Amino acid sequence: MRILITGGAGFIGSHLADRLLADGHSVIAIDNLATGHTRNIEHLAGHERFRFIKHDVTEFVYVEGKLDVVLHLASLPSPVDYLKKPIPTLKVGALGTHKALGLARDKGALFMLASTSEVYGDPLVHPQPEDYWGNVNPVGPRGVYDESKRFAEAITMAYHRYHGLDTRIFRIFNTYGPRMRADDGRVVTNFIAQALRGEALTVYDDGSRTRSFCYVSDLVDGILRLLAAKETEPINLGNPTEMTVLEFAKTVQKLTGGTSELVHVSPTDERTKDDPQVRRPDIQRAREILGWEPKVPLEEGLRHTIDYFRRLFDEGGR
Repeated sequence: MRILITGGAGFIGSHLADRLLADGHSVIAIDNLATGHTRNIEHLAGHERFRFIKHDVTEFVYVEGKLDVVLHLASLPSPVDYLKKPIPTLKVGALGTHKALGLARDKGALFMLASTSEVYGDPLVHPQPEDYWGNVNPVGPRGVYDESKRFAEAITMAYHRYHGLDTRIFRIFNTYGPRMRADDGRVVTNFIAQALRGEALTVYDDGSRTRSFCYVSDLVDGILRLLAAKETEPINLGNPTEMTVLEFAKTVQKLTGGTSELVHVSPTDERTKDDPQVRRPDIQRAREILGWEPKVPLEEGLRHTIDYFRRLFDEGGR
């Protein structure tokens, strides 16, 4: 197939490109490099079935020739990004999704939307099943990201129902692995970067918030299984193994050598406002419909991720 990935130079998008190329498909990656980076795809330069286009998906998207699939991953998903750039975050979720849907409709292509566990907000139901509508503060600082994805899901389903477009929606829970940005403000990269730099690991408040961490290769496998399925309703893709942020910090501390101390801090800015207290996906539908569940143990995935950041820092990257 010939597949277009918006956000194709990003963390997840570049891993998807690798897997699709390995499976024999052709890939066009579109990215404005606002949060993606060319180092994520530089190893694909010159590949006969890969093409990169620097473009902002909120503007009209034109691609010559046929397309079989449009994978819409373009987003500003980290707190650092969407708190600094709230308007672009809303635009890529709304205008960007609209443009990508229009391209898929024009080409008669399957459209796949990368949504997020953030559509559930700070959940009042735990774990979170797909039929839970969420607890989102639409006017809070996190609302720009949460609502951009909720809108993206709504317009995707509208295109499916009104235009008959073949669509898929997957909700990504905390995913980690090589090619994450060290400065993206997420708990995985915060702890790893601090540990490798010999700094204290800063745990927000008492560290009792919970998260569930899925390695990127498991997520990619789930996405491709959904690509081959006939399921238009949203599906959770995440690891149901839940742990506290404090437990996670201690795991990173151990795997990086155990020399960094743990320090509890209480941010005075908006970084933790409306931050989910708990997060764990209900993946029963993914198991039943896709035959999918995560396989990579946390410590194995973290070792790969830590090794990547060691090399990145050694080379002067960030």
